Amino acid sequence: MLYLINPNRNLPWNDLPPLPIRKELYQTIEILEKLGDAKAALARLHGRSAVIPNQGLLINTLSLQEAKISSAIENIFTTDDELYKEFSDQNTKTTGASKEVLRYREALWSGYNYLQNTRQFDQDYFIQVFQEIKQTTIGIRPDFSNTTIKQGGTGSNAGQVIYTPPKGQSIIYDKLDNLINFLNDDEQFKIDHLLKMAIAHFQFEAIHPFSDGNGRTGRIFNIHYLTNKGLLDVPILFLSKYILDHKEDYYFGLMGVSQRGNWKDWLLYILRAVENTSNITFHKINEIVSAKDSIQEYVKNDNRKFQNPKGLVEFLFTQPFTKVKHFVDAGIYAENTAREYLNKLCDMQVLEKKEIDGHHYYLNLELYRILSE
Repeated sequence: MLYLINPNRNLPWNDLPPLPIRKELYQTIEILEKLGDAKAALARLHGRSAVIPNQGLLINTLSLQEAKISSAIENIFTTDDELYKEFSDQNTKTTGASKEVLRYREALWSGYNYLQNTRQFDQDYFIQVFQEIKQTTIGIRPDFSNTTIKQGGTGSNAGQVIYTPPKGQSIIYDKLDNLINFLNDDEQFKIDHLLKMAIAHFQFEAIHPFSDGNGRTGRIFNIHYLTNKGLLDVPILFLSKYILDHKEDYYFGLMGVSQRGNWKDWLLYILRAVENTSNITFHKINEIVSAKDSIQEYVKNDNRKFQNPKGLVEFLFTQPFTKVKHFVDAGIYAENTAREYLNKLCDMQVLEKKEIDGHHYYLNLELYRILSE
C-alpha cells in the first residue's frame, strides 16, 4: 500500500505514518495541473499586495474577515458590526464570540511575528498560537486525555466516533517533531510549498495535539507557512472562506486520507481553496484600493477644505469602524479637528455616524460593503 490507513477509528492512531508521504500520492497529472493554477493565482495576489504602500489598508480589514470566518467554521458566530466595534474599541473586557474572533486575529499576528524572529517552525510556535486562541497556559494534551472526533449534526450518525488521534505526550511530541522537520527542511523534502502546506495541514489535524482549538491553529498555520516561505508578505489570504463554503468536503477530505489513503482529493481540495481564495482576495484588494482612491479624490476636490486629505482617507480604510480617538492617538489630528472632519464626511455620505452604548463610531460605508460581499 502507498499509505497505511487508520485501521480502527475508535482507537488512538498512534501509528499515524510519519512524513513525507510517497511521491506517487502527489505527483499525478491532475494534481500538478491544479497546482499550477493555484500557484499562478497566489503569485498574482502576492504581486498585487506587495506594491501597496500602506499595508494597513489590508492587514486589519482582511485579517479580521479571516478571523471571523475561521471562527464560524467552529460555530463561533458574531456579526460584522459587533466585531468591527470591538476591534475599534480594543476593549480587553470584551466577552463572547467577538472576543474569541479577536483572539484568533491576535494569534494570527503573534504567530506571524514569532516566525519573523525564529524563521523556522518549532513546537513553541504551535503552542503559542494555540494558547493565544484559547487564552490558556496549558499545552500538549496530557497522557490521560481520551480525545475523540465525533460526527456532528443531528442525523442518524451524529455522535459516532469518526477519528481518534494519537494518545500520549511522548508520541504527540515525536509526531510534531517529524512534522516540524518536514516543514523546515526543504533540502531533504523537496516538495512544492503549496503541496507541502496541504500535506502538513492534514498531518497537524491528524496529530490533534491540543485539547481544543486544533482547527483554528491549523488554519492559522496554513497562512503562516505561505508567509514563511515568501509566497505572501503578510497573512492576508482568505482561506477560511473556501473551507466554510465547502465545510463538508473539508472534513470528508480529512477522513478520506485517514480511512482510505485518498490523498488526491485532499490535495486537490486545498489547491482549489488556495486558487479560489487568492482570486477573491485579489479582487477585494482591488476594490478597496479603488474605493480609497475614489474617495480621496472626492474629498480633495470638495470645497470644504481638509488638512491632509490623503492621510485622512487612508486612515479611514484601515478599519471599518473608527473613532475620533483613533485619529488623536495616531497623531493625525487634534480632537476637535478630527471630530469636525468625521462629521463633514458623514454629510458627504462617505461615513455613517453610529451611536452604540453612548459612544460615537464612524462607519466607512464603502469598506464595509466590500468586506461584506
